[in-house]
Amino acid sequence: MDSNDRKLLAVLQQNAKTSIHDMAEHIGSSTASVQRRLKALRESRVIQKEVAVLDQKKLGFGITAVVAVELERDRLDQIDAFKRKARQDRQVTNFYCIAGDADFVMVVVAKDIADYEEFTHRFFFADKNVRKFRTSIVISTEKATLELPL
Repeated sequence: MDSNDRKLLAVLQQNAKTSIHDMAEHIGSSTASVQRRLKALRESRVIQKEVAVLDQKKLGFGITAVVAVELERDRLDQIDAFKRKARQDRQVTNFYCIAGDADFVMVVVAKDIADYEEFTHRFFFADKNVRKFRTSIVISTEKATLELPL
């Protein structure tokens, strides 16, 4: 990966709908070269996915919760089951295995407090392997991005 690849990736992080022509102009290269570079970046999985960023409030998700979770840690199969459950749940938008006071941190979206409470009953209270969880409700989002500093 060279500086032109990094420039392309920076442009894509800002707007994945940028035209090949505009990208070529931005890095001072031909459109054919940009197409080859993008194909290689996709094939090597440097570009893993291209998605639309949606406004969660306009779509009815008024609650964002950051949740720290501690498991009982009895058996590896139970931990793996919890990981699978979190990866598959549509309300869990981010899920991290961490070192520190908790085992996992997750970001959960919900329509309202009642919806979040329903999530906790289904996801935490119904799981005997969850020792405890601590929820912080987001008051305002000051920055949320997946953009990497290239």
